[in-house]
Amino acid sequence: MSASCATAGTEWLNPTGNRFAVPGRSNQFRGRWELNRRNFAINGIVATGASVMPPSVVAESSQGLQQLPFKPEGYNYWTWRGHKIHYVEEGEGFPVVLIHGFGTSAFHWRYNIPELAKNYKVYALDLLGFGWSEKAQVDYDALIWRDQLVDFLKEIVKQHTVLVGNGLGGFTTLLAAAELPAEQVKGVTLLNSAGQFGDDITTTDTSEETALRKFIVRPVEEIFQRVVVGLAFWLSMRPTQIEAQLKSGVYRNHSNVDDYLLNSIAIPAADPNAGEVYYRLLRQLISNPRKYTLESVLSQLSCRLLLLWGDLDPWVDHAKANRIKEFYPNTSLVNLQAGHYPHDEVPLLVNKALLDWLSTLGLSEPSLRTVPEI
Repeated sequence: MSASCATAGTEWLNPTGNRFAVPGRSNQFRGRWELNRRNFAINGIVATGASVMPPSVVAESSQGLQQLPFKPEGYNYWTWRGHKIHYVEEGEGFPVVLIHGFGTSAFHWRYNIPELAKNYKVYALDLLGFGWSEKAQVDYDALIWRDQLVDFLKEIVKQHTVLVGNGLGGFTTLLAAAELPAEQVKGVTLLNSAGQFGDDITTTDTSEETALRKFIVRPVEEIFQRVVVGLAFWLSMRPTQIEAQLKSGVYRNHSNVDDYLLNSIAIPAADPNAGEVYYRLLRQLISNPRKYTLESVLSQLSCRLLLLWGDLDPWVDHAKANRIKEFYPNTSLVNLQAGHYPHDEVPLLVNKALLDWLSTLGLSEPSLRTVPEI
């Protein structure tokens, strides 16, 4: 399996580019990190971690917004199905739950959490396999993160809520909202969400495998795939390569591609099982592409929907937002001149649009009703 084939059509799966890293490309970018935090190993290859900011630092961006303090040890932890799950909790009021995209973490909402927490109780959850949550060696698919989010609402939030998600996190919020009882989720906000409509998906032949392929060919293919994916993961997760690919179009404005952001991606990638998680996710996508379509999920939704869409996203076509609105009329759309991560690239605009929309949902008083059994 070639690296290019492995990532074809994986816009929701790759945090730093829609193809694997090419060795040597990052040489044109100057690394600016002191490699002194810790040593780590990925797939047996020894490398070095990146320096981190002191946890007490509360920085401001060039746009004047306060950042969530970066804590290398994380904030809060919850045990879910025996796995350690990280989350941030700030503020008071009606709960708003933020779900990150592929390869990022709760820290990716660094400019949104402090602003939202002035009026709401904000949670930012690290999905299993990402960020500061455990890199569990389990079978990953869309439903595992849906179930994680649903249980998080039941066990930690315990109130009606609004869900906000970017990329993979956006599709996770849709699945959770569709699964929960009506009125449990008061609204969903999607930022360049993953997921595709059914007619955009190419069907594949699922005929039964021959014994030769099942017991000989597939095991050999898997060994080769693990080597290729492991090497590609290690190359793409080097700090200089992360920076290069973020600046290649994912962020159209590079001013917020800084050490905070790079650390928040590189540090979790240093976990021993991070490469294995990446491989399992890739295998799942290849073997079962787009099992859950946008129309099937949206048809089960009953709450209001807000789309905050970066129209310059190189991975997700801006036309998808218009199509979602056409399919689901109870939708508001705000187009933004940004890439795949508008909440971090243009946080002032995202915060204003989100707060304006939240003010129309009648959430001024926090709901005290607990989440019903599901």
